[in-house]
Amino acid sequence: MNLNILFASAEVVPFSKTGGLADVAGALPKEIGKTNNVTVITPLYKSIDLSVYNPKEIGKKQIQMGSISTTAVFKEISFNNIKYVFVSNPYYERDNFYGYQDDNVRFMLFNFAILEYLVLTNKKVDIIHVNDWQSALVPYLLDTTYRHLEKFRNIKTLLSIHNLQYQGSFDKETFVFTNKPFDYTCIHFDRFNFLKTGIMTADFINTVSETYKNEIQTEYFGNTLDGALKSRKQDLYGILNGIDYSIYNPETDPHIPFKYNKNRFVSGKRENKTQLLKELKLDNITSIPLVGHIGRLATQKGIDLMMATLEEAITASNANYVFLGSGEEKYERFLESLMHKYPHRVYTYVGFSHALAQKIYAASDLLIMPSLFEPCGLSQMIAMRYGTLPVVRETGGLKDTVIPYNKYTNEGNGFSFANYNAHEFKDALLMGIHLYNNNQHVFRLLQTQAMNSDFSLTEMGKNYLALYKKLLRK
Repeated sequence: MNLNILFASAEVVPFSKTGGLADVAGALPKEIGKTNNVTVITPLYKSIDLSVYNPKEIGKKQIQMGSISTTAVFKEISFNNIKYVFVSNPYYERDNFYGYQDDNVRFMLFNFAILEYLVLTNKKVDIIHVNDWQSALVPYLLDTTYRHLEKFRNIKTLLSIHNLQYQGSFDKETFVFTNKPFDYTCIHFDRFNFLKTGIMTADFINTVSETYKNEIQTEYFGNTLDGALKSRKQDLYGILNGIDYSIYNPETDPHIPFKYNKNRFVSGKRENKTQLLKELKLDNITSIPLVGHIGRLATQKGIDLMMATLEEAITASNANYVFLGSGEEKYERFLESLMHKYPHRVYTYVGFSHALAQKIYAASDLLIMPSLFEPCGLSQMIAMRYGTLPVVRETGGLKDTVIPYNKYTNEGNGFSFANYNAHEFKDALLMGIHLYNNNQHVFRLLQTQAMNSDFSLTEMGKNYLALYKKLLRK
């Protein structure tokens, strides 16, 4: 059975990106679209240049939100065999995607536009798949405003939560923009909450790993929405994200100087390490481990544990370290200070460079991810694809993807620690460094096991298709 899916996301690779949502929104429709009809709808931000794709204007709709009346113009392109529809409106012609006082209006508009697109085009849709707070009002608006129309009668909705921290919480007065009488469904702690509304009204909800699905139903991880999520636990699922194996492939990656694969990786990784150490002016000793870290420098990512232990780990071991990322200033300063203090052993790049990231994945032996919480995480999957062993905290998707090294059976594809504790993190990191230094045979066995792990889009696509089919039977 061919399904008709409308996939709504506030950001989509390669057009717009601030985080992991954009990667999933770029990859999943492509995978599902191999056997189904998928249309992706997203705002047309100022930074997006559609001219190279020959966009076609398919129409416009006047949208009323309380006393605000504005026109949404719909532009369509085809790219990678997927139809992309962009919502064009002055509200999106700004320097950033989010962070404005009127984000409530900007994304109320996006939610209405998603449904008005269906009115405009008469398009048949089985499922509207919405993502995160920015499109989470669609199920509510569908039920309260559009459901009475014949074409909307049987449409099902799926809400994917990529990070529960971001909820779209605004002043209660936002309610007037729904054009409906006041309704507590949308209210959370006396504020209008986009995500809570979606949680209460979507047919199915999923998040991006099985463990995170369980975690967010607890007070510690629930960001005050654990009660709402628990009330919907019968309709709540966990599906791991995947990575695009055609992009993340050490055999074909254009950014790495020496190609390799899972059957022949030892010399390839060593040569990439030699090259990177030389490029970054670090001690060029390939016989010692290289530890990498790639990612946002934020509390969520466990940087506080790194601040508490890294210097001790550097002085207690013989490894070299490479850090790539940006974020909170205190974390940036800390990693830069390590580079100044240990110039031959530590390199820090504040900012982001895809090319450097790929070189780090290929050259490193260990990758550290001591996250406080991690809905899914992609870096650990990419690292394993490149034969780099992750050192992670057992939370969310990290727990679901990294099998910790068992010294009795030699099982595992990385190293992990249970509690958000600096000593546990340091011990796990030093265990990885120690194994590299003292038992290359077992370390290579773990690398092989890591490279044999399957985190492909095929697997992710299969799981979402199964959920779509279950949803249609509801």
